[in-house]
Amino acid sequence: MTAAADSALKEERKNRARELVDDFIVFVQFERGLADNTVESYRSDLRQYCDFLAGTATAVEEARPADVRGFIEHIGREKGTLAAATTARKVSTLKSFYKFLVREGLAAGDPVATVGATRKGRRLPTVLNPAEVGSLLARADGAGPAGLRDRAMMELLYGAGLRVSELVDLRLADIDIEGGYVRCFGKGSKERMVPFGEPAAAAIERYLRLGRRLFGGEVKTDHLFLNRFGRGLTRQSIHRIIAGYAREAGLSRKITPHTLRHSFATHLLAGGADLRSVQEMLGHADVSTTQVYTHLSRQRLREVYRDAHPRAKGRGSC
Repeated sequence: MTAAADSALKEERKNRARELVDDFIVFVQFERGLADNTVESYRSDLRQYCDFLAGTATAVEEARPADVRGFIEHIGREKGTLAAATTARKVSTLKSFYKFLVREGLAAGDPVATVGATRKGRRLPTVLNPAEVGSLLARADGAGPAGLRDRAMMELLYGAGLRVSELVDLRLADIDIEGGYVRCFGKGSKERMVPFGEPAAAAIERYLRLGRRLFGGEVKTDHLFLNRFGRGLTRQSIHRIIAGYAREAGLSRKITPHTLRHSFATHLLAGGADLRSVQEMLGHADVSTTQVYTHLSRQRLREVYRDAHPRAKGRGSC
């Protein structure tokens, strides 16, 4: 094959690869309803993969397991030691991609079927105990519009276990103070109703009555939580706000909005809530995702046992 013919073949395969990726992205975006961040992650991983195959003159639909393993090794060399979680994500992306291609008759086989990702170590999330939660919430004492907003915001994060993205998207119509429910839209735009308690209801009511109208002079949106310009808060702003209160509360660990969500789930299970109910409130598609909190609850039980039981540390007989 001449150099010109080889170049033309590579370009043809590259264009074909782009078409296949575009077809897959349309599928996951509109038919599976995946979140924008997930879709962009898929797009980025597949772009890297297609660029790698283009360099080896391999057609996407003709790739073999060795090509997939070569891609993972290539990324590892290029980026340094590839984290297990990143490797697992890229392999998962390729599995979904080839499953789609095979189902649509666009590829004869799945080259990822025999390729295993590096197993992700399950890292237990940071959780605050009830006293630490109380200390954090007390930092926002309701002094001025920002204090009222921040107290209501943190009470709702902990009281309903929301993701920060869900909090950012909340509108006035999504809150039912009297009924004690918040409507939110989770991953894949799935709607769910989550209850919250009296402390959150009281904090939200005070914020709406005394604080929200004072942001920006003229409120420009129906977002529930506003910044000083009268617009909706961003995720980055909420992270900064909570980190600031955590420092004031003397909490040395890294505290994020998700820490309050983790604490919500762990405290519910420790208090006797059943796993399926917690799964529904968190908006987890798979109960296995929720089960990480049962490990935390058992860990706490072991600590209580070690501290309290006379046989726990060989203290003597009963």
